[in-house]
Amino acid sequence: MSKYIKSEFFPKNPEKYSGKYPIIARSSWETTLMNVFDNHPNVLTWQSESLSIPYLNPLTGRWSMYIPDFLVVYIDKNNKQHCEIIEVKPAKEDYRYVPTIRKNGRKEIISKETKLKQIINMAKWKAAAEFCARRGWFFRVMTEHQLFGIPK
Repeated sequence: MSKYIKSEFFPKNPEKYSGKYPIIARSSWETTLMNVFDNHPNVLTWQSESLSIPYLNPLTGRWSMYIPDFLVVYIDKNNKQHCEIIEVKPAKEDYRYVPTIRKNGRKEIISKETKLKQIINMAKWKAAAEFCARRGWFFRVMTEHQLFGIPK
């Protein structure tokens, strides 16, 4: 079972935060991204866990609610405004993850628990991508590779 570092985040620029309080970071990775949103001059506004998106759980066959980590509105280098939903997850929990070959030549083993997370994440992220497409928004999953520039 995964153990998360849960903490409350206090923005230095509270006028940029338009979500509910308290702002809870469920990992140090989320805290890292919250600091980026809070301090980056191109971020206009951001929210944490502010949306609920229905999705069909492929394991239970029942409708569930997916609550993405962040909703961010920002301006790009061409001064165009964008809205994006961002999910923060370990690369292993992405259904597109390809196990690595270890130094000893053996292929990395993915646990059954992680495989189940991948299946559920695929359904959640498909629902989120469709939700965003209907609104002209973007959906992105950020892993340790995007957050910290770790080579794949």
